[in-house]
Amino acid sequence: MAALSLFLDVPLTTEVNWLLDAYQQDPSPHKVYLDHRDCQTETGKAWDYPPVSQTLLQISTDPTLDHEDLPELGFSAFTRAATELALGRESRALVENRAGSVHTIGGTGAVRTTEAARGPWRCTWPCRSGPAPLSAPADSLRCIFQDVGFTELRSYHYWDTARLAVAAEEFLQVLESAPEGSIVMLHAPEETGLTPKQWEDVARVMGKKRLFPFFDVPAQGLASGDLDRDAWALRHFVAQGFELLCAQSFSKTFGLYDERVGNLIVVARDSGSLVRICSQLQEQVRATWASPTSLGARVIATVLSNPALRNKWKQSLRALVEKILLIREKLKAKLRLLGTPGCWEHLTAQVGTRSFTGLLPSQVAFLERSHIYLRPDGQFSLCSINAHNLDYVARSIHEAVCGSV
Repeated sequence: MAALSLFLDVPLTTEVNWLLDAYQQDPSPHKVYLDHRDCQTETGKAWDYPPVSQTLLQISTDPTLDHEDLPELGFSAFTRAATELALGRESRALVENRAGSVHTIGGTGAVRTTEAARGPWRCTWPCRSGPAPLSAPADSLRCIFQDVGFTELRSYHYWDTARLAVAAEEFLQVLESAPEGSIVMLHAPEETGLTPKQWEDVARVMGKKRLFPFFDVPAQGLASGDLDRDAWALRHFVAQGFELLCAQSFSKTFGLYDERVGNLIVVARDSGSLVRICSQLQEQVRATWASPTSLGARVIATVLSNPALRNKWKQSLRALVEKILLIREKLKAKLRLLGTPGCWEHLTAQVGTRSFTGLLPSQVAFLERSHIYLRPDGQFSLCSINAHNLDYVARSIHEAVCGSV
């Protein structure tokens, strides 16, 4: 007789991605999924960056490349270029050799590596934004913090769902009430659009309360179309003398979703501290993935270090941002033409690849019955809307709002 399976009592995890599952199981030919993580073209394909495709072909035919493992801290040409992209080449932290980085498996890998290795700088109160400007990554961050032993996770809001505007004062109040030494996750660039003055206020309060900033930078360049402008908040904190961590992701900005390329930036007080921190991170990398993958990092390093390719890439970023801005304008215009109750200015007041619609949970449920799937808080991806589904989405939103008035 066969022995009972050792896995007999393993529970089934449900609703890991219930929204996508519901969409995929929907037989309707009119169904629309509004929570794509990737940036898409009009045909529903992943957005292509021409210099990236060009570089991939170049690398594939390079006879000098081999398949040796990268060092544990990663491909140095990539980490250097990525760190300069975020902090700026003239950053004092780089000049003073107190900023370094680790090549990671995606942006979430950067967070995981840090939190698992944080040992001597252990803090007890990390925050994540909620509802998060980038909801899927924020949910992942919550899981990571819980997995490494944080028992208290507090959510904060800087988007007021009632006023449909940035809730900067409420955000500052949360920071004022945070225990000293807390880790605070900061998303920049973030879709709700904190102004430089508001970021200055955030830095002032965090400095006064000795809060530790951990920046999540998943899409530098895709908020405003300007790489330097999107990095303003991070660079301001560095200029103010903060020690900090920053998790970078390059999936959206290079279209390399299947390569999972990330970079963890450490800004320390001095070069000696940086060396010690990086040694701890290296130890953690050795115990997790040993060595990161190289192809995506080589592509990014090549594009960022070649002036011609870098300019083409920046043009591609701006083209995608213009496409997103146009979708925002078109959706707002269609809702106005339909006479949809309410003010829809917030659609164009926000920036980036995602947006809060301001829809109530009951209205989101109505849309699901109309075969349109978005997050319960009304957040959706602009890159999921195209010329083929724009009219249907606008009409459905109109019906959902009118039906609840």
